Amino acid sequence: MNLLEHQLDYPWAERVPEPGRTIELAPGVRWLRMGLPFALDHINLWLLRERDEAGREGWAIVDCGITDDATRAAWEQVFEHELQGLPVLRVIVTHMHPDHIGLAHWLTERWGVRLWISATDWNAARMASQATTGFGGETAAAFMASHGLTDPAAVAKIRARSNYYASMVPQVPRQFCRLMDGDRLRIGAHEWRCIAGYGHAPEHISLYSDSLGLLISGDMVLPRISTNVSVIDLEPEANPLPLYLRSIDALRALPPETLVLPSHGKPFRGLHARIAQLDAHHEERFADVRAACAREPQTAASLLPVLFRRALDLHQTTFAMGESIAHLNALWLAGELRRTLGDDGVIRFQTR
Repeated sequence: MNLLEHQLDYPWAERVPEPGRTIELAPGVRWLRMGLPFALDHINLWLLRERDEAGREGWAIVDCGITDDATRAAWEQVFEHELQGLPVLRVIVTHMHPDHIGLAHWLTERWGVRLWISATDWNAARMASQATTGFGGETAAAFMASHGLTDPAAVAKIRARSNYYASMVPQVPRQFCRLMDGDRLRIGAHEWRCIAGYGHAPEHISLYSDSLGLLISGDMVLPRISTNVSVIDLEPEANPLPLYLRSIDALRALPPETLVLPSHGKPFRGLHARIAQLDAHHEERFADVRAACAREPQTAASLLPVLFRRALDLHQTTFAMGESIAHLNALWLAGELRRTLGDDGVIRFQTR
């Protein structure tokens, strides 16, 4: 553990669910984990004991994993061993990223149930599954080149990733039930309040149960890594980082002893401490960007070694570029930096 993690409490220590199995965290709340083919190699998913309007007992699934054979096989193991012979009655997705919504179409069709998600993220997922967006294809390559990522090999690889999203989310359910901030869902014996968050995804929905003292935080609050907050080619002048910071600061209204169920990492207590850590992390990164831009004009690409002090593979580099642009845009739109377009077609930022 790093020093910051010592400020958090992990009730289950190093224990994690075995593939295709679950761990009960509270009555009617089970934790399962699916693999991912990235450096961030897993996603946490959740089963909530459910009862529908007809009185049928079953389960609600929260988040789905990506579309691939390994994830389907892991779900089949869960269905066989962990549902106590009961059906799935609802599929809830926190947001539109592939590891969360990828298998929603398969799960909803398999069980004949509805997808529950924010309208913004449902629409974003539908669009992205039908055309490249954000981290692959011609427009993404051109956008990142305009921010200084001009290495021919990297640009060619990004250009070639034209089906990046669709490869993990080939379909999105055609119908859905809309989740909005403040909505209250009755899931089994407990009520869960929807909390919308912004910056990481268009309209991310976390779920909080006061009776259980649990927050299913999705990607908004993670215990060990900072949530990716990116600017992508679809909205090149976006300013997501202040939105994200305001969203997590709003979670301070929840009790400090809340048990946080994150999408990556392990369940933990210490929500307020973690929010403070994330605020401090981004303020440090802002200070680094200010200092670099005071020395000389900077591109998002030239700031990668300043913001990310480790080697990055291509997958990580695309996300890092999005984060670098997010920090620069925030300071530019706040009036702290000047943005110029050079004769070489590259955007640079410097202190006013």
